Amino acid sequence: MYRVSKEFHFSASHRLANLPDDHPCARLHGHNYIVVVELAGERLDNHGFVRDYRELKPLKDHIDDTLDHRHLNDVFGHDGVTAEFLAKSLFDWCRTRWSEVSAVRVSETPKTWAEYRP
Repeated sequence: MYRVSKEFHFSASHRLANLPDDHPCARLHGHNYIVVVELAGERLDNHGFVRDYRELKPLKDHIDDTLDHRHLNDVFGHDGVTAEFLAKSLFDWCRTRWSEVSAVRVSETPKTWAEYRP
């Protein structure tokens, strides 16, 4: 199995309102997110790729247009926009476009990652 990945970045705010008031994530705050999309395939195409990275530009456009410098609670219409939620949401968005997508990872801080992999 071949596996390739591409990294994307965006900045956004959110709050997790369902947490206790003394939890820092219950307050309005922001992150510099890192999103890594992984694609996998048993075979390579005629050019030797799982998929040409350039074909992933629609994901960059989607992130820039809908997530970057936004308040994620407003974007998704709820107060549970966790890294785990973002990983699954972005996985679903990508999978409808590229069948090779096998996982999406989202980082909110340099030391934390959430991953969705079916």
